Formats: sequence, C-alpha cells, structure tokens
Amino acid sequence: MAADWSDPDVVRVGEDFYLTASSFGRAPGLPILHSRDLVNWTLVGHALERLLPETSFATPQHDRGVWAPSLRHHDGRFWIFWGDPDHGIWQINSRSVRGVWSTPHLVKAGRGLIDACPLWDEETGEAYLVHGWAKSRSGVNNRLTGHRMSADGTELLDEGKTIVDADLLPGWFTLEGPKLYRHDGWFWILAPAGGVATGWQGAFRSRSFFGPYEERVILEQGGTDVNGPHQGGWVRTGRGEDWFLHFQERGAYGRVVHLQPLRWGDDGWPVLGDEGTPVLVHPKPSLPPQPPSVPATDDDFPGGRFGRQWQWTANPREGWTTQHSADGLRLGCGRTQETDDLRRLPHVLTQRLPAHPCVVEVDLRLDSREPGARAGMAVLGDAYSWIGLRREEDGTSRLVHRFAPVSADRERDAAFGRPAPADRARLRIEIGAGARCRFSYDTGEGFVPSGQVFAATPWRWVGALIGLFAAAPTGTGPAGTADFTAFRITPSATTPNPVPPSPTPTSPIPPSDPQDPREESRR
Repeated sequence: MAADWSDPDVVRVGEDFYLTASSFGRAPGLPILHSRDLVNWTLVGHALERLLPETSFATPQHDRGVWAPSLRHHDGRFWIFWGDPDHGIWQINSRSVRGVWSTPHLVKAGRGLIDACPLWDEETGEAYLVHGWAKSRSGVNNRLTGHRMSADGTELLDEGKTIVDADLLPGWFTLEGPKLYRHDGWFWILAPAGGVATGWQGAFRSRSFFGPYEERVILEQGGTDVNGPHQGGWVRTGRGEDWFLHFQERGAYGRVVHLQPLRWGDDGWPVLGDEGTPVLVHPKPSLPPQPPSVPATDDDFPGGRFGRQWQWTANPREGWTTQHSADGLRLGCGRTQETDDLRRLPHVLTQRLPAHPCVVEVDLRLDSREPGARAGMAVLGDAYSWIGLRREEDGTSRLVHRFAPVSADRERDAAFGRPAPADRARLRIEIGAGARCRFSYDTGEGFVPSGQVFAATPWRWVGALIGLFAAAPTGTGPAGTADFTAFRITPSATTPNPVPPSPTPTSPIPPSDPQDPREESRR
C-alpha cells in the first residue's frame, strides 16, 4: 500500500483479512482495512472514535497517541492492544470488526510503555502480553517485557519480566514492535531492531514464554532498495500459505506497506522474502482473484459528510462541520489564535499523502465575511505549505499561498495571489518525485502556478498529510464557513518507480541520548 500505514498488524478470520496501523494523535484512530487476498485492500472504518484522556488530545499531538497496535481474534471477538508512550497500554474489543468497539480500557498505566501485543495460548489456556519501551519517557529501551494476563484481557497478573534484553545481543539496538505467536511448540516474537531507516526484522523463539529466547535476523535490506525492512505481522491463509506484512520508511511518504512470502525452513525458523531479503515482484497469494482496490482518496462529501479516509488532527468538537442537503464539505471557520501555524490547529481534516506522483484538486468557496478568515488545502508536516482564500479588511477575498519552515512558528508568504471576485477558486497541488509539490489555482481563467516548489516533510514519525481547513481570528460569534467540493487525487501520467532508492548510511545509527525527545525517530 503506497501510503503511510505505519506499524501494520494483520489477522485472518475465515476467508477475510483485517489490518490495523498506528494513527498517533489523529481522530478517529486505529484504521481497519479489509482484504480477501492480502494485496487489494479497502478501508472499512476506525476502531477508536476518540483518544483518551480527552484533555490530552484536545490539541494536536502528532507524535503521540496510538503507537504500533496489535490486532487479534479470540473467543469470537476482535481485540486491539496498543501502547501510548505517555499514558500506558490500552485495549478495545468488539464482536464485529465493523461494529461498535468497547470503550478503551487502560490495562497498564505508565510512561514509556509501547508496542503491546497479547497472546491467548490455545494449548494451555494461559494469556500473555509483551511490550517494548520508549527511552524518551522511561529511560530504557532495546528490551521486551512479558506479563501474564487475565483471560478477559483487562489486567496483567504480575509485575512483568524482561524476556529479551537486546543490550546483551552484540550489534542489536532499538529492539521494539514485538508481535507474539505460538507455532510448532514454540513461543515466537517477531520484532524489528536497528531503527526504521536502517534496521532489520528479527525473530526470537523459546519453549517458555518467559524465556530464554534465541534470536535470528530474518529480513534485512541486502542489495535491495527496501531500506529498513521493519515491523509487521505474520498471517497464514486458509490454504496454508504464510505471509508477512511490514513497512518501509519513505520520508515524507511515511511508512509504506510491503507483502513478503514466508516459509518455515528445515531448522524451524521463518524465512522471509527471497532467502531473507525483500522481494519487489512475486506471485500473489494462492487465493480467489479479487478486483483491484486501494483505500479511497476521492470525496464528493455527500450531505456534508466526509469519507473514512479523513482524520482530524485532534479529537473533534461540535461545530467543526455542518451537514446539509447538497454535496460538499462545510467547515466552520473556527476562531483560534493559531491561524498563523497550521501545525497547532486541531480542526484540520487530513488524509495520507500518496507515495506516488499525483495531482490533488479541490474546489473552495469562502462563505465568511470575517476579516482575516481563511480556508485552503495544505501539505502538512514539520514544514508545511497551503493555498487558499483569505477575507481582507475591505471585504474582498484574495488568493493566498503561504508556508512555514520546520524551525518557524509563523507562516510566510509563498506568493502574492490575485483577487477572487466570486469568493471561489479551484486549488491544485501537483506532487512529483520525492514529494516535491507545485501549487496552482484557478479563479476562472485557467490554472496559474503559485510560488516555488515545496518539498514535503514528514512529522517526527508520521508521513506528510494533505489537509483541508478553515479558521478565523479570535472574537465572538460565528465566523462563517468554507465549502470544499469535488476533492480528487489523480495519478500522474509519470509512471513511478514502485520503490525509489533510499539513502543508506554506511554504518548503523548509534543509540541516542535518552533525554533527546527525538530518540524514537528511528522507530
């Protein structure tokens, strides 16, 4: 999947496959994707309507929230466990993957607890949980902690024990993202190490859950262009084939998902890809043919409702959107002091930046008389750029194009636009190789390029986002609305390399300062 579906995990139920991924601080969170062949996927919903605690996610927390969830099916229910590095390990469950999920339950409170994965041992009836550690919050990492867990998944039954200490393994660092399984009489932990841009996928096995474990590297870059290959899940089809999904770090594109064949070697260890290196072309799983499908991007916003692909940058509040009888997204021009920094604005509606050349377009009408009110379309990351309309003091609306570099806390003009006499414009972003973005607009006389090319940047651990927003300066009373219609993402005529080469350091990245909040940038 050529977009940022970070830290994927997968489960099979009958003939259906389901996948979830990290959603960090965006809401709704925990996307649920469905496939019948592990190749063609559709987004069918989200399991987490709002993030808890509510007050912590009332404002954007782009690098916090839901980290590396695990998706399982047990006792007729779907279960998702995840670690929030600032609050602890959470769990939700549901009888139906498309139904109503339970209220999030805090299984273990604490800072630095991440990447949680449960296991219900069908042989013994015991339940277990394993998790990793974030050094920036806890002061430790590179180790995995195991617990006994209650059968209902609501509590841990002991204080936990370090079951894998990678500080004792020569050359291993930043061990994280464990996925726990039972196979062939062994407890298996599949976990990556070495950092997202330069690391590898490891496997650990033991006859006892609490160890000792022996280890092996089972997937690494080798001579391929798939840097990382990092963190994912194992799944077996109904016909007995084994597959592994993992991500690759692609900068502004985020963490794109790969599918690798898996077989069990004569020595009992898993062999991934082409004898331990990623494959780029391979026969599909031996499953009934399916029509091509990818998660949706386009949206006409029928009745003012937006599609499943959209997420807010914080927990949503009443008044951010208005439903109506026609097509089009009607965003309220929320009053805020943050009009000059979109990174701090909670009411930005976003979707993932496609990891291939494409053209993004949307129609905008600014229906606000408030001086300073603005609305537009952005490419949003640590740096961002947006194009749209702004209401001037004299009552006219003007086309504006602005940007903010990584280190700046205020926007700068990217180009001076023309008046928009009808308060309308068609906005366009052409995204080329390397996520380089060219902005343009049409106010009735054809598209006009605006400003210089903008190179999209990721967040700390999140790919760049495409965002729609409407905002107004602080004041009293309603500030009007902005209508967005006919949102389209069209593949570029240029055929991209499916996996562009990524720079590979000549030596591993060493462990970082535990006090540096960017320490998990290699996650």
